[in-house]
Amino acid sequence: MNFGDKLKKLRTERGLTQPQFAEQLGIEQSYLSKLENDKSVPSADMFATILAGTGLDAATFLDGIDKQLLATTLRHIPAVSQFNTQAEAEQVHDHKKWLYGCGLAWLTGFAMMLAANDGIFFSNKIYRYESPGVILPGEADNIFDKQQEILSFQMMAKTITHEQFASRMADFKANRARPAIAETRTDRGGFYVEPARNGHRRFELVKTRHEEAPENRILQFLGAVVLASGFVGLFIEWRLRRIRTRQEKRP
Repeated sequence: MNFGDKLKKLRTERGLTQPQFAEQLGIEQSYLSKLENDKSVPSADMFATILAGTGLDAATFLDGIDKQLLATTLRHIPAVSQFNTQAEAEQVHDHKKWLYGCGLAWLTGFAMMLAANDGIFFSNKIYRYESPGVILPGEADNIFDKQQEILSFQMMAKTITHEQFASRMADFKANRARPAIAETRTDRGGFYVEPARNGHRRFELVKTRHEEAPENRILQFLGAVVLASGFVGLFIEWRLRRIRTRQEKRP
């Protein structure tokens, strides 16, 4: 839109004739006609008069006018130069916002994928703990490892016979050995104790294996989406700038 087109648009929107609009602006009708037909370029003082007559500020009036025209024919007007400077600053600010947003998406997406791979939020390890049986009150925690050794010492001390040794050992294995297995993604250390009926169980870590958590697969997927959105955003911003540049250069 040219300067004259903007003036004519304002006049027709207000339902005014040229004489009426010229009177409102405080200028000659013949001069208004030249302005509307782009046969004359307003001076800085005349532009200020037009703004006062229309009751608009410079930014509102200049909005929609061809940017190439503002940068060439009308740049001698201080208000136009200020408008151009502000518009350029806003474009730079918008460009930076796009870049910062894309950079944040890259960092966030990469961090999410890294966290999923390393199991920072959801463990990728399965800890297998085993307990041979329930330890009764007063018994040592290693009773299931030492029972045969204890009975052997008693037999060597001749406090029990060989037959009693065999009988007691068979009875211990038959009635006390109740193996239990617990698998968890939480590292509970080399062992942990858990209450049980008539006593407690001592679970010892026997094996650790790697197994990706379902939550980490989802986190990796979301991280990849966020990472890709950064590249998509950068491409969109580049395309918008190219379109804007072509429109500004269009005669």
